[in-house]
Amino acid sequence: MTTDAKADLPATMRAWVVPAPGRIEQVELPVPRPAEDELLIRVRACGVCRTDLHVRDGDLPPHRSPVVPGHEAVGEVVAAGSRAHGPGPGIRLGVPWLRRTCGRCRYCLRGQENLCPSSEYTGWDADGGYAEYVTVPAAYAYELPSGYTDEELAPLLCAGIIGYRALRRADLPPGGRLGIYGFGGSAHLTAQVAIAQGAVVHVLTRSPAAQTLALELGAASANDSYDRPPEPLDAAILFAPVGQLVPVALEALDAGGTLSIAGIYLSDIPSLDYERHLFRERTMRSVTANTREDGREFLAAAAEARISATVTPYPFDRADAALDDLAADRVNGVAVLTLPR
Repeated sequence: MTTDAKADLPATMRAWVVPAPGRIEQVELPVPRPAEDELLIRVRACGVCRTDLHVRDGDLPPHRSPVVPGHEAVGEVVAAGSRAHGPGPGIRLGVPWLRRTCGRCRYCLRGQENLCPSSEYTGWDADGGYAEYVTVPAAYAYELPSGYTDEELAPLLCAGIIGYRALRRADLPPGGRLGIYGFGGSAHLTAQVAIAQGAVVHVLTRSPAAQTLALELGAASANDSYDRPPEPLDAAILFAPVGQLVPVALEALDAGGTLSIAGIYLSDIPSLDYERHLFRERTMRSVTANTREDGREFLAAAAEARISATVTPYPFDRADAALDDLAADRVNGVAVLTLPR
């Protein structure tokens, strides 16, 4: 599918940029033109992810400055490059975090493209979805399940996919006991997947509102982050970017249990006591981005079993407020920027 990127498009668009660590501001930018292998998407909604917060605050070193953040964008195809193969104009697609890999290194060739040293990311290496238009390589865009609104789909594109990979990395046995530390956007989606698979889920979070949401979604218990869960855990996932919770979660594991750390950023981990935290074959694993196959598997699961995304919508002009609320833990579920069609 090839269309003229200049046809029926405005010359400029509204966008939010991070010009320097700690700042975000709304500006007017030229509407981007897709490269030969890219699609141009008119954005309808974009999730506000904690990674965007790390980009804004400089926790992640700038790869592009200024940069338009946002990597959970849902929108419709409006134009395409000459070599971009995919759905035609008007089709709804998702623009995710993983933007491009080399396809040739040893990691790509063995199915671990998330570890590609040449990987690029939307909203970090290239301008993202806090804008009226965004480009995406056609091979990295996702077809989206029906039955969801744009706002419901947006958080599935990172929070959902990363949570799915973190759950896989946790090696939870069938019917096992899973601890979830932190209960924001990714965690509340992952909990639903685990419960649907038959797991007993214990949520540990400091937010009373998040504790209430966890119980409403079917968690067996919901307590403070530093509390001991009511039973030993077969697996745990750390979503909160708080290194001090690593020994807490490890100590809560039963023998042979695995802790999966889901975030791209984590504050410093305190010293571990081998006997208390790691002995009896307890394991700690990190999660680095995701593969496209992770995304396809998760979205296929979302098409079969309805996943309830708890969404707090923000008008596009309040992206700065959405990030501030996320930083202060004032968002229940996922913040999503909405744009008029």
